[in-house]
Amino acid sequence: MKIKVSDAALQVAAQKGMDEFVQVVVDAISHYAGGELTAEALGKLEPDQITLWAYVILRDELCDGGFIQLIHNGYGPFFFLNPFAKAMRLWGLKEFSKFIYKARELYELHAEPLTKPCSDEEFMALYEQYPDFEDLDDEFMEREEEITAQIAHYLDEHLQDFIEITHG
Repeated sequence: MKIKVSDAALQVAAQKGMDEFVQVVVDAISHYAGGELTAEALGKLEPDQITLWAYVILRDELCDGGFIQLIHNGYGPFFFLNPFAKAMRLWGLKEFSKFIYKARELYELHAEPLTKPCSDEEFMALYEQYPDFEDLDDEFMEREEEITAQIAHYLDEHLQDFIEITHG
């Protein structure tokens, strides 16, 4: 594995909390892959690395603007037409996997209008036009800390699948 993170950096991040622990690994993955989740970047990474990076993107998008923003920013196909939900289930996050499948149902119903180019005003109106996403956004926000803790636990238990730890 070519992605390296120092033991010291991991220790410092872990002491700061689960978000920082996850982020230090994701930062190393992102840096190694070129900083953007592109087809070229995906080709450089292992499935678990992609899934971890994807979770952080999903979390950040949902915390910032919810599913409507996530979909409008072009991430819908990545999360809903790829095995992201299955990966979450395999990582032990069964309820979160079901949640992603529930969001996929709404995505499939509304993908076309949510992905059209639009002005800022038209974008903001999407939240009123598609209120079903608000319940999912609220549910995620209520459970984000728990979900991120589960992700951090999985990462900690399988760290060697994500990075090579360097010493010194």
